[in-house]
Amino acid sequence: MRKGEQPPWIVPDELWARIEPLLPVVPRRADHAGRKRLDDRKVLSGILFVLYTGIAWEFLPRSWASAPA
Repeated sequence: MRKGEQPPWIVPDELWARIEPLLPVVPRRADHAGRKRLDDRKVLSGILFVLYTGIAWEFLPRSWASAPA
């Protein structure tokens, strides 16, 4: 990665604009709400980070899971 370049696991706005319409809209259930869903873009970035670096899921930074959307 060169100086000034974004890491390859960060999804650019142009790409996200093409991906987002393809994702299903999942409404929250009032009767069994459970945990709130994580932000889809952050989840995709986490998946790309794991694929790019080869790091095991359990070694991902905890702050990624609890970061506000």
